[in-house]
Amino acid sequence: MRKLYPRADRIVLVMDQLNTHSIASLYEAFAPPQARRLAQKLEIHHPPKHGSWLNMAEIELSVLSRQCLDRRLPSQDALATEATTWQNARNLGATKVDWRFTTHDARLKLKRLYPSPQM
Repeated sequence: MRKLYPRADRIVLVMDQLNTHSIASLYEAFAPPQARRLAQKLEIHHPPKHGSWLNMAEIELSVLSRQCLDRRLPSQDALATEATTWQNARNLGATKVDWRFTTHDARLKLKRLYPSPQM
């Protein structure tokens, strides 16, 4: 982050729920004064613990990449125009995510994570 955003006043992060993703990890990577400066710049957002918000965001970014950004654009202005046009069309269409991985499928695939009922 220090190299990517050296002059940023604020850095907005959307992170998953892994226990390694915390402010404490900055203190493992940087000297305390530097870690504190970075931590003060961060605005951290976590998706709901058992939610699919982050998955939906990743799906939308994938669709954006395939439908809009799959070619070379001549300028940053052209990129902004294309992305805005794509976003407006997606929003007007009220596109929804079609989840195909059902609870039943999850229980079969992830059965090692689910407790078995005691008889």
